[in-house]
Amino acid sequence: MTSLTISARVWGLMALLALLWGAVFLSVRIALDEIPPLTVVAHRVGWAALVLWGYVLLRGMPLPRGSRVWIGFAGMGILNNVIPFSLMAWGQLYISSGLTSIFNATTAIFGVLVASLLLTDEGLTRRKALGVAVGFAGVVIAIGADSLREFDITSLAQLAVLAGTLSYAFAGVWARKMLAGLAPQVAAAGMLTTSALIMVPMAWYFDGPIRLDLQPRTLLALAYAAIGATALAYLLYYRVLTLAGSGNLMLVTLLIAPIAIVLGALVLGETLPVNAYKGFALLALGLVIIDGRLIDRMRPPR
Repeated sequence: MTSLTISARVWGLMALLALLWGAVFLSVRIALDEIPPLTVVAHRVGWAALVLWGYVLLRGMPLPRGSRVWIGFAGMGILNNVIPFSLMAWGQLYISSGLTSIFNATTAIFGVLVASLLLTDEGLTRRKALGVAVGFAGVVIAIGADSLREFDITSLAQLAVLAGTLSYAFAGVWARKMLAGLAPQVAAAGMLTTSALIMVPMAWYFDGPIRLDLQPRTLLALAYAAIGATALAYLLYYRVLTLAGSGNLMLVTLLIAPIAIVLGALVLGETLPVNAYKGFALLALGLVIIDGRLIDRMRPPR
């Protein structure tokens, strides 16, 4: 059984993807100052779907047909957009964007674990098992003992973000099983279309009519979230998924957190507790162990 590995080219694609996704926590936090979480998600997936379908049509790419592929789109939309976007946007009402990004890095841990259970070419080796254990210890430290002892709305927000990361992990496996062979542009457009078909009515029902008469700051934040951090980012997402596998793809979340923390501090003046940085350091160590190559380079040659 051979595990998929990460080439230098894929690391470059992952770094670009991390930059796009790292800034989305800031843009979502800005948008939440004016509109509710479900409406933010509806804007994000709705406009992104339109942009991607425009790209697909301009390129003259074949449109997806058959019930199986649309079932694949629906499952991917729910697992990769509806559930995590909604939970994380709600969570950001009560915790900082930087802390949200740290918990988002748990996607890599869940991704490796879920992939090892459900995919034959991404088995859980002893090294990966150790990395998962170390990573989870980092998450516990980042949450903090006080939050575990005294359950409140902040604790619930943190758990909501973690639940979103688990959903991301299942999405990576779902994509490999149900959407293999599709052009990344078509796969992303189909996924976001089913997400929009769910989120627009849901936001309308719970939040009221979806408005466009918003402040320029909010419109810019939504535009970035939809076009940069969703439409463009998912083209990269599916490309990396094909080249490196779902477990390896989740490692991109390690690169996202530092970007989000810096942007949150510079733009929003956010500060994080010391235990959040300690937890992220341990989580990062877990991901380094999972990847393994840095450790291999440190070994003396035989």
